This record gives sequence, C-alpha cells and structure tokens, in this order.
Amino acid sequence: MTDKKVIHTWKRISLVEEDVELPNGQSIRHTTIAHPGAAVILPIDEQGRLVFINQFRPSLRKWLLELPAGTLESDEPIEVCAARELEEETGFSAKEIIPLGQVTPLAGFCDEIQYLFVARSLSKTCRYQCDDDEVIEVLHISLAEVEQMIINGSISDAKSIACLSKAKLCGYI
Repeated sequence: MTDKKVIHTWKRISLVEEDVELPNGQSIRHTTIAHPGAAVILPIDEQGRLVFINQFRPSLRKWLLELPAGTLESDEPIEVCAARELEEETGFSAKEIIPLGQVTPLAGFCDEIQYLFVARSLSKTCRYQCDDDEVIEVLHISLAEVEQMIINGSISDAKSIACLSKAKLCGYI
C-alpha cells in the first residue's frame, strides 16, 4: 500500500511524496513532480525554415530560444494539445501534425513525458494568444542557422534539441 502525500500544487503540476518499492525489494520515500505531460512542436514553414519562439523564462530570468510547447489540459488528446499550443504560441495552424515519439526530460524527479511533433503546411491564423506569464517573439530560422546556434550555445533548450534531432533522424528536416 502506497502512502501518497501532495505537498504542493501549482497550475497542473504537483509535488508528491510517496512510498516506492524498488526492483530490489527495498522501500524508499520518494518525492516526484507530477506533470500531466506536454507537446513539443517543430513547425516547418513553406520555405523550409523552422519556426522558433524566443520566450522570456522567469525561472531563468532570461530569454530562451525554443520550439513551441505546452502542457496538456485535463483529458486532452496530445495531438489536440500540439495543435492548440502551436496556434497559441506562434499564430499558425498546421494541416499536418506528425508524431515523432516521446522523451522523458527529468526522470530523476519528474514524471513528465514530452510528446514530439513536426508541423507542416502552416497557415497564419488570427488567434495568437499567450498565457499571462508568457512573453514570446516568433522567429523563422533556417536549419543551418539553428544547427550553428546549437553549436555556439544560443539554443540550449533540451526539448527543442531533442525534437530537432528526432525530426532530422526521421528525415523530416
């Protein structure tokens, strides 16, 4: 029987402490950040450029160049989340949203799974709606420039680098 205690909740994320039995039979008390999951989207425009966002991240107190991404709403299908976040953060919708799989970014202390997507056949929409804590600039950048920015450290966001790597390995870029 697991003794589970929610220590703190913020938005859709919780800090949970619980008893866990390890594969070797040992029981431990473990603290996890419970996260509903997120979609990470690599939008590719008609010229083959990649659509990035430059977002101010209050936790880091700096701007971070990254792909559009966002947290799942309650019972929301992940593809719907990807389409919603793409439109909210970039003002684009996509005729094609292709799943690339998933990554586990913080497995040591968080149960979040990030679902990766490529978005193609983009159309500009009238809706560009950020959350209250989001300050975002939308940029269109060539693949060569993005790769150079990863090399020189201008792009350091792990989810973006993972999604780009998976898209490139799968032949989408």
